[in-house]
Amino acid sequence: MTRPITTRQREILTAIVESYIATGEPVSSGMLAHAAFEKSISSATIRNEMAELADAGLLDQPHTSAGRVPSAEAFRLYVAGLTSNQHAALHSNRQALHLQIDTSFAGVAGASALLERTSHVLAALSSGVGLAMGAAAASDQLEHIHFSRLGPRRVLAVVVTHSGMVRDRVLALDQELSAVQLETAANFLNQHFRGWSIDRVRNELARRIAQERSAYQQLADAVDLWARTIPADGASIEPAVFIDGVANLIGMPQLPDDRDRLRAMLSALEEKQRLIELLNAYIDSRQDSVRVVFDLERQDPGMAGLVLIAAPARVSPGSGDQLGTVAILGPRRMNYQSAIDAVGYIAQLLHRMDTGEAAPLLT
Repeated sequence: MTRPITTRQREILTAIVESYIATGEPVSSGMLAHAAFEKSISSATIRNEMAELADAGLLDQPHTSAGRVPSAEAFRLYVAGLTSNQHAALHSNRQALHLQIDTSFAGVAGASALLERTSHVLAALSSGVGLAMGAAAASDQLEHIHFSRLGPRRVLAVVVTHSGMVRDRVLALDQELSAVQLETAANFLNQHFRGWSIDRVRNELARRIAQERSAYQQLADAVDLWARTIPADGASIEPAVFIDGVANLIGMPQLPDDRDRLRAMLSALEEKQRLIELLNAYIDSRQDSVRVVFDLERQDPGMAGLVLIAAPARVSPGSGDQLGTVAILGPRRMNYQSAIDAVGYIAQLLHRMDTGEAAPLLT
């Protein structure tokens, strides 16, 4: 947008966005004059204002009909305006939503279970895709590690941390290891390092190998497997990602019906690494609010047509110590107020559950 818009133009734009969200149909000046403004503004005046909004890049005309649809920039303006809308009805709706979320999390404990429930709840509330990613915290403590042979020189490493997070990683080995060797390596790590932080295990193994290489040669398998499971570059283990509601997107009329584009979208949602990269690209653990991101195709072409609504769950406000990220992926036509409230509240709820605090309703 190259110029500011007037108060009346903003009211008209809001009415257009809300009508388009509700119906999915292009919006005409006549419909707005009758339904949205009850003839308090004439159709001709609205038509002129819509022409100005189109010139400002806020409205698109999908075909030759008189109707217009909001652009991505129009949705951005609409979402920005939601935060200033704090009337009583909205407050009541928010409380009801929070109560519904609290009920959905009753009896759930452990980081993995909480994140899995988060993805399910967000998908159900939004009719979109619910995402929850656990932060790869090197300070988390090792509870258990297990190695399983998948095939020739391929091993599945499963790491369970003290917080209850379960993460897995497929390892490509330089040499074949038997089931007995894998069990021996896992037993060594579990017996000696249970309760140690991920970083401390890494550092201690490096120290022991350097000082007593000959004595620990027999444990080289354990050291090599750990090094492959937990990279030495400080990245720790791959974040756990939970996703629910992909089926919600299939057949939605507001999403692309082109088979190739739909296939690209589903492929992007199936690959956890692409979702990790997407969330890491847009969500900063230091941010204090929910972020709404349009034009996701700039990061991943497979996400064309989707909107990301996400927030970090942090140990404390303003800190960089992140428990994870919660998010909704959905089409532009969604209930933004409800989605933003749900993501923000669950991010704070996870913090309260992780720290053992009570989780009263937020206002």
